[in-house]
Amino acid sequence: MKRVYMDHAATTPVDARVLEAMQPYFSVKYGNASSLHSFGAEAKQALEESRETVAKAINAGNEEIVFTSGGTESDNTAIQGVAWAGRDKGKHVITSRIEHHAVLHTCEQLEKMGFEVTYLKVDKTGTVDPSELEKSIRRDTILVTIMHANNEVGTIEPIKEIGEITRKNGIPFHTDAVQTFGKIPIDAKDMNIDLLSVSSHKLYGPKGVGALYIRKGVKIKPMMHGGGHERGMRSGTENVAGIVGLAKATGLALASMPAEAERQAKLRDKLIKNILTIKDSWLNGHPTKRLPNNVNVSFKHIEGESILLMLDEKGIAASTGSACSSKSLTPSHVLTAIGLKPQEAHGSLRLTLGKDNSEGDVDYALEAIEDVVAKLRKMSPFAR
Repeated sequence: MKRVYMDHAATTPVDARVLEAMQPYFSVKYGNASSLHSFGAEAKQALEESRETVAKAINAGNEEIVFTSGGTESDNTAIQGVAWAGRDKGKHVITSRIEHHAVLHTCEQLEKMGFEVTYLKVDKTGTVDPSELEKSIRRDTILVTIMHANNEVGTIEPIKEIGEITRKNGIPFHTDAVQTFGKIPIDAKDMNIDLLSVSSHKLYGPKGVGALYIRKGVKIKPMMHGGGHERGMRSGTENVAGIVGLAKATGLALASMPAEAERQAKLRDKLIKNILTIKDSWLNGHPTKRLPNNVNVSFKHIEGESILLMLDEKGIAASTGSACSSKSLTPSHVLTAIGLKPQEAHGSLRLTLGKDNSEGDVDYALEAIEDVVAKLRKMSPFAR
């Protein structure tokens, strides 16, 4: 049976070249980067070279990059750290209704601690309106956090416009770039971004490592305390092997980005065009301002979970909603936020392409999806 992986927004396989770069730091160059001997110096050099690679990828300074355990920690550190550092000035945070749970749940936790959070609505494409954000700013607003692109529907947000508004008002601006880093260009300075979250395993690097960009001058309190690693922002012995893997994956992604984004966008558009020929189907997210690898569609009268299970039987890996919440019986908060009814949200299918997907994979997936939808509708009491 042919096996086709189309769930790259959930995670990606580690690139063989990344694994090769990491290998020495497990058993040969295994020193603690904080140690003064040659073993430590060797690890320290790898750490700082990796920091430079990640910094250059978003036009940042080396000293503005803090290594973390991944996107969730980066989001938590950015939001809680800035909130607690700025609580003397105010306790108001602005975010959107379609953020990843790493952002939403952190904001909910802040609310329990006395902060106020404004959750901006989005339009039917999943886009935040910058003018609505500007209207929501108050004297006591201390942070705005809006994702660069949505992990479920792939919509790319107007980050530069939002950044111009926050910079003009002197408010720190954080963006979760977990789905965009290594896929589309990011310039933290040009886009007026103050904090930015990155995760390694979304771009063919290892799991358990990520980074947080903190613009120089941004006031933030560390969430982890100990030996003062990462300039006191993230104590704990650095995962040098993982960080080297993140840096290698970053370099590879940047080198192939323009050509790969164009190739994946063509496959994405072929998937969308053909899937939408199926009766009672529609595209979720922005039709053009979307990630080059993201397809999110819904089918009337059938359950997304059933689609996934039947596609899996055909060797195709996809998702419904976000991978982090797919076991929940509640409909996707993203799909309901863009206006879908709960029963419509339950009929969603997300396909996210990767560098190893071919046109043959797309043809195979299209044939399988058409077959699965037809079979499920025959069984559905509503599709009559």
